[in-house]
This record gives sequence, structure tokens and C-alpha cells, in this order.
Amino acid sequence: MSRLTRYTTSIGRWTVRKLTWPQRAADAARLTIEQVRTGRRTVRDVAKTGVGTAGAAALLLILLFPVYWVFAASLSQGSGLMSSQGIFADPTSYNLEAYRWVLFESDFTYAAVNSLIVVSITVLVSMSVIIPGAYALSRREFLGRRGILYGYVLFTQVGAGLSIATLIALYALFVNLGLDNNLLVLGVFYAAGAIPFNTWLLKTFMDNIPVSYEEAAIVDGASQWQVIREIILPLSKPGIAVVVVFTFLAGWNEFVIAQTLLQSHNYTLSVELYALIAGGGYETPWTEFSAFAILFALPVAIIYFLAQSYVEDGLSFGGMSG
Repeated sequence: MSRLTRYTTSIGRWTVRKLTWPQRAADAARLTIEQVRTGRRTVRDVAKTGVGTAGAAALLLILLFPVYWVFAASLSQGSGLMSSQGIFADPTSYNLEAYRWVLFESDFTYAAVNSLIVVSITVLVSMSVIIPGAYALSRREFLGRRGILYGYVLFTQVGAGLSIATLIALYALFVNLGLDNNLLVLGVFYAAGAIPFNTWLLKTFMDNIPVSYEEAAIVDGASQWQVIREIILPLSKPGIAVVVVFTFLAGWNEFVIAQTLLQSHNYTLSVELYALIAGGGYETPWTEFSAFAILFALPVAIIYFLAQSYVEDGLSFGGMSG
């Protein structure tokens, strides 16, 4: 048994997760060398792994370059971005003026408040339906259960296409009912669209929770509510985290329906971002647009960072990994 094997076995998985990435890389390198020396892996296998790692790193750089471009553009003042050097202009021309303009002179703050209202409604309404719905579909047999599951699959596959195809009819319906330009209605509409897929996802996660846990709790005298509160919900935290992130994104990023139903004073951030470059004129304010885009994406990055471990576990157990 190698030193690395003894180390990971004796200390355990929790401690290994606390290692820094250079320590993990060094341990992995030592393990690879030992496997090649003992014949458990060939040089060809190691080469394949190296090529795959290099390809993944190259793909990561390709995906991150637009982020770098937008961030660099947000710091470029005036002619810096529009010069022959573009985003590679002299760093001395970079400053935070665009961020100051976005935060204090544009309608970013009003749009952010509108987006938070819509997202809060979307998450609260959808989660109040998704959690009990997923539990019922996972644990109960009732009349119409199979039809609901098939309907959820149908809406999961074609819901987005229907929302675009019926956009004009949707607008006419909302206007005739007096429901246009209403943040509450928009949030409920987003929640309705998020419920089918996320209920199915959380139901799949709950299917992996052993029923024996609930049976043991009931034998010990726990009520149904206690079973849900003390067993199902704690064990479902990763799945719930994934669903919350997905429903948050449904309300935060959506553009087409918000742009159709809302007027300027009720614009959400996605619509306000578009309005920044759609106002006409000969010059497009790319610097301000880029700063706006960075601030718009920042909450999503923060939420994912805080819920990262839950999201990874939830996607794995929910059948969405790979």
C-alpha cells in the first residue's frame, strides 16, 4: 500500500477535500508515477489523460475569454476600446467610470429592484408548489399521477418553444385582462414555467432517499409533517439548492416575455441592458454596456459560489451529471 493510499484511507474523504489544489495536484502526480512504475497504468493511458486535461483546459480558456473581454471593456474609457488595440489598449486608459455611471446615473438600481421583486415572487411561488409536488409524486400513488408525470415531461420538452410561438397571443391576453406591465403577474408566470421541469428534477432526487428512513421515523412515533421536516427536507438540501438556483435563473435572466409585457419604468435588468444599446444613435456605449453586464451577472456568480457544493451533489443525484 502506497503512502498516498494509506494517507487518504487513514484521514478520510472530509480531510482530503480540505487540501489545497497544489497539494491535490502533487498527490495525483505521485499516484500516477507509482501506478506507471507498478504496471497498473501504461504510459499511453497517462498520455491520454494528459491530452484530455489539456483539451479541457483549452475549452475552459475559450469559455472564459468572453468574460475577460467584457470585463476589460468595462474598464476601458472612451477611445481605449475603440482604438486599433481594442481591449488590449494601454491599461492606463482603464478606470471605473463606467461602473460609476451604471450605479449612480443609469436606471440600473430601479431595474435591479424590479428584478429582485420578480425573482422573489418566482422562487417563493414555484418552491411552494415544487417541494410538496415532488414529494407527492415520489412517495404517493394517486389517481392522475401518471398523467401529471407525462404532462410535466411534455412541458419540460416543449414549454420554451410554446412560449415563443404564442408570444403575440400571450401579449393580447395579458393586455385584455389588464395584467400587462405587472411585476407580480410576471413573477407568477415565470413560476408556472419553472414548476414542471424543477418538480421532475426534485422528484428524481427524492426517489434516491430510502423509504426505510421514513418508515423508521413513523415507527418511532413521528408524524407525517415531522418526517418531511426532519428527514426529507434535510436530505433533499442539494436537490432543493439546484431547484432554487434554476428558478432564480428563470426569473433573473428571462428577456423576451419581460420585454414584451413590461413598460420602461418596470423594466427588469435584462430588458434594461438591452435598452442600453437599442436606444438608437450612431455610437453604442460598449463600455457602459459591459459594466452593466458584469453587474448583472455578478449575483448569479455569487449564488452559485455559495451553493456550489449543494448544486454539484444535487445535479449528480438528480441524474443531470455528465
